[in-house]
Amino acid sequence: MAKPTLVLGATPNPDRYAYKATMMLKAHGHPVVLYGIKQGEIDGIPIHQTAPQVEVDTVTLYVGPQNQPPYYDYIVGLHPKRVIFNPGTENTVFENLLKEHNIEPVIACTLVMLTTGQY
Repeated sequence: MAKPTLVLGATPNPDRYAYKATMMLKAHGHPVVLYGIKQGEIDGIPIHQTAPQVEVDTVTLYVGPQNQPPYYDYIVGLHPKRVIFNPGTENTVFENLLKEHNIEPVIACTLVMLTTGQY
């Protein structure tokens, strides 16, 4: 089942995990919306530099905890089912805020989840 996913921290740099996750999400048939500070696109998908108002199942984070607070209200307002905290993005304050809004925080790696069929 396709799970529309917002990749927060998207970048056109193919060496970055956000780029790799975008490509793997697409390969697994999940619609992807990209949001980041870097201008560009990934495989024809534009990177939004302002907050896109979209319906998503999942938000996958590639933004460090120190840079996450400005996105709290935006992500909660999207009402995703879950937010994936990829390695290096763990943030107990944000995780607790998500739980208060019945959004599941998942401490995991999107790439591993896709590879092992857990996505």
